[in-house]
Amino acid sequence: MSFVVVTEMNQVAYVKLHRPDVRNAFNPEMIEELTQSFRSLNARKDLRAVVLQGEGKAFCAGADLNWMREMVNFSFEQNREDSLKLFNMFETMAQCLLPVIGMVHGAAFGGALGLVAICDEVIAEEGTQFCFSEVKLGIAPAVISSFVNRKAVPGKVRPLMLSGVVFNAHVAQQAGLVTEVVPPGEGHTAVQKVIHNYLQCGPEAVRETKKLLNDLNFMSWSQQKDATTLLIAERRVSTEGQEGLKSFLEKREPSWRSQ
Repeated sequence: MSFVVVTEMNQVAYVKLHRPDVRNAFNPEMIEELTQSFRSLNARKDLRAVVLQGEGKAFCAGADLNWMREMVNFSFEQNREDSLKLFNMFETMAQCLLPVIGMVHGAAFGGALGLVAICDEVIAEEGTQFCFSEVKLGIAPAVISSFVNRKAVPGKVRPLMLSGVVFNAHVAQQAGLVTEVVPPGEGHTAVQKVIHNYLQCGPEAVRETKKLLNDLNFMSWSQQKDATTLLIAERRVSTEGQEGLKSFLEKREPSWRSQ
């Protein structure tokens, strides 16, 4: 049985968490499937975006209860290995050069906020509940923290991570975790509008821009100077860049919008 279902439509991949009976909670099999799915999608040059969503009543409830029962008896080494697999999943998803759009509904607890954090845009339906629940269990939101801190407003998200309080979609938006809050049932419509925006852009330009944004955090100022000036020079002389500039000057649509 597959715990992650991937479908495609109009150059967009839809990745759906598919364990609705347990509110799409993580287990080792789902972690492996998500890792492999995003690794494969990143290699696809024909795709323009990825939508991440959950089947059933909730986006994701965090860690699976049976998996948590097993963790209780893990050794330190087993816990470290288990955690590395989870980190590698988030890292693979975050490094996907396609725009990743999250459609969140129902609930996003614990590790699910790591999924929220790796998305470039997040549409959350009104009534969705969020929680960094780890501290209430005597553990920590450790693996997801690197990804959450890169996305969220530190001063807003820190008390949420330390207290484990349940918060709503508007608080998540203020913290920088959510891009837009929409009425219940309107998440799909909002996501389609976001997809439309990406389809207006040069596909190579979007990928290169996301790669640059991912890399800038790890560069010195001189490295940023080299990387940014090199990229714009490359884009200007690239086939796609030339097409975009000429179509603008000639007042016509660029070729990628007619694909």
